[in-house]
Amino acid sequence: MWVIRTLAPLALCLLAAGCGGGAADEKAAPANGSAPASNSTAPRAQEPLPDIVRVRLETEAGPIVLELDARRAPLTTANFVRYVDARRFDGATFYRASRTPGASGRGFIQGGIRRDVRRSFSAILHEPTSATGIRHGEGTISMARSEMGAGAIGDFFITASPMPSLDARPGKPGYAAFGRVIEGMDVVRRILAAPTVEGAGRGAMRGQMLAAPVRIVSARRME
Repeated sequence: MWVIRTLAPLALCLLAAGCGGGAADEKAAPANGSAPASNSTAPRAQEPLPDIVRVRLETEAGPIVLELDARRAPLTTANFVRYVDARRFDGATFYRASRTPGASGRGFIQGGIRRDVRRSFSAILHEPTSATGIRHGEGTISMARSEMGAGAIGDFFITASPMPSLDARPGKPGYAAFGRVIEGMDVVRRILAAPTVEGAGRGAMRGQMLAAPVRIVSARRME
């Protein structure tokens, strides 16, 4: 675990190592595009979560159902669920499609509150894959974060293919995977293939911003 540092209001991007299986290197890893939250946005204490929490995202491109692992990634799952329960993902968007060059169908999509301080809760501690054992396979949901291993706020990403380069390894904190898609991978791939704007975005996000961000209509826990 790392001590949380104050996060800058602008998106911070990291360069990622190459994916396994002979695929081309990733141009960019997920970045936390959230501004720091004030203490006034801190949520009330949550009741304990079950080991598995299912969340349904209704998006303009179709539904995505997530299965979150609260047993192995309790901090990250609780963070995501508090945004869901507070309805702070409602009206947010999937705004980024990071496609692996030369490898059709590989990459990830990124969504969340994107620098909206009004939606932000405080940052959490980083739960690396080396601690949770949850790897970045096909359909993994994971949290974007700032550089230097600081924890997540309210931006997340979903992989369309295995991406072991985003796992923790010596000297690299990786990203906090905490669940998987159990329905809606066709929606994930449709968003990944959507047009992006050449030259839009900063740093490693450049050229990966969706021309028409996909709205998250609602995010709700499932019974």
